[in-house]
Amino acid sequence: MKRAITLGLGALALAGMTLPSAAADLGPIGKAPAIAPAPIFSWTGCYVGGFVGGAFAERDVINTDRGVSPAFVTAFNDPINHSWTTNLDSSFIGGGTLGCNYQWPGSSFVVGIEGEAAFMRLDGTAADPLSLGLDTIATTRVGDWYGMITGRVGWAINTVLLYGKAGAAFVDVEHTVVDACSVAPCGAALIATSFSDTKTTWTAGGGIEWAFAPNWTVKAEYMFIALDDVDRSCGVIRGAVAAAGSIACFDHDLGGIHTGKLGVNFRF
Repeated sequence: MKRAITLGLGALALAGMTLPSAAADLGPIGKAPAIAPAPIFSWTGCYVGGFVGGAFAERDVINTDRGVSPAFVTAFNDPINHSWTTNLDSSFIGGGTLGCNYQWPGSSFVVGIEGEAAFMRLDGTAADPLSLGLDTIATTRVGDWYGMITGRVGWAINTVLLYGKAGAAFVDVEHTVVDACSVAPCGAALIATSFSDTKTTWTAGGGIEWAFAPNWTVKAEYMFIALDDVDRSCGVIRGAVAAAGSIACFDHDLGGIHTGKLGVNFRF
């Protein structure tokens, strides 16, 4: 009996020494295994994308009849020179972008550069209300295309980027005035003036972009194109009138253009 009791006590002592070691190997009871933190998204890289949206004019175009040369110089500031306005229709816009971003490691600050080219066409036609027979017609067209080269500065909140943009814009602009002069005392005469130019101006705006997948982002963006300028169209007067061969000129005061777009970019 004593021998059995001694053997039992020895077995218990041996179990007491081995169980803590085994428990230590298993780790703390009830504690979940450690999970590695998810990697932080980086906006560094280049991308290509497309977009659709709309554009509308800041205000109507102001057309001013500046008279006929050689009296043109003295008539330039003559208060009798009258004006009328042309309303520009809104336009669909659509095109593509190409750009690159850089995000400082460990920082939310993002900088980049972006190029954009797209279709846009705002146009309008209006008759001079003081012309005889309403036969003097002014037409303005902005488009059919535009381009931008801009810098981007943004603040990243992981996969969301808030940014501003500013840079140069290039826009095709055309103005014409046609006066059929079909009502007496004009007789058979025609004034046809024109102005056409690719304007280089500034643009600014901003937007928000969201990376919904490692290589794909969507964005919503607003940009203002500053076309605030006065253009002058001139043409030779033709027909059987005393002023035939003289030059007629008109000024066209154009406002800026508002644009808004939704786009998708692929990062590579």
